[in-house]
Amino acid sequence: MKAGESGAVLKRERVRDHILQLIESLHPGDAIPSERSLCADLHVSRPTLRAAVDELVAAGLLVREHGRGMFVAPEKITQELVSDSRGMALPQASGTWSSRLLEFTTIAAGARVGRKLNLSPAAGIVYAARLRLVDGAPMAIEHLHIRADLVPALTARELEAGDLYEHLRERHRVRVSDAVQTIEPTVVSQAEARLLEVPHLSPALLFERLTNDADGRPVEYVHSVYRGDRYRIVSRLTLTSASADGASAAAGVVPGMAPGTVTQWEAAPR
Repeated sequence: MKAGESGAVLKRERVRDHILQLIESLHPGDAIPSERSLCADLHVSRPTLRAAVDELVAAGLLVREHGRGMFVAPEKITQELVSDSRGMALPQASGTWSSRLLEFTTIAAGARVGRKLNLSPAAGIVYAARLRLVDGAPMAIEHLHIRADLVPALTARELEAGDLYEHLRERHRVRVSDAVQTIEPTVVSQAEARLLEVPHLSPALLFERLTNDADGRPVEYVHSVYRGDRYRIVSRLTLTSASADGASAAAGVVPGMAPGTVTQWEAAPR
């Protein structure tokens, strides 16, 4: 990297840190100084300032309103991804969560979903698509695939209100036990952008989860798209004495990390 390029990166980082300090000193909805004022105070060019601001807007920390200026984004809410005594239920996040059912039907599993649920492609599954909202603002689109033979009496109402795993346990005698979930970055399609009220190709998080019952039988396959500007992943790590052994680790993996690592996700409702 050339010296000039390195200086530009460091300058943008200094601007970013300054704006972050402003955000931390203000409240959600408060305005931050104008671009002209910030450029004068920090002795930087407008392109440098805008590059830093663009990063903070994309991260969901600032909101830019055309003709009005820049404002501190709403606070984020936190929910730990850990199971409680009821099994797969998650601790309730702050804000009012609700669901709007987009589609609900019984269809053939098909080859891909059939493999995941250990079913033949012709076997029936309950397919549901629902929009998840916090305080009325769209947060995620969920696509659920549940073995139809396990939930012949599943209703649309159960998918719109209450906890799905509680419904499975109490009304259908299906006790979920464990799940494997993956998370990776993606972007929203045009259809997803309309539902989530974000621009086309906005960053998002793709969650995929395969849930099993107490007998190890696949029960449900879900893939969901969460708004990237409203969520971030936070890990709380517990270190053991192995971390002092000097062993090297793969990128992003801490030596001696205990199996009981707690992962959190956060969402910021508008």
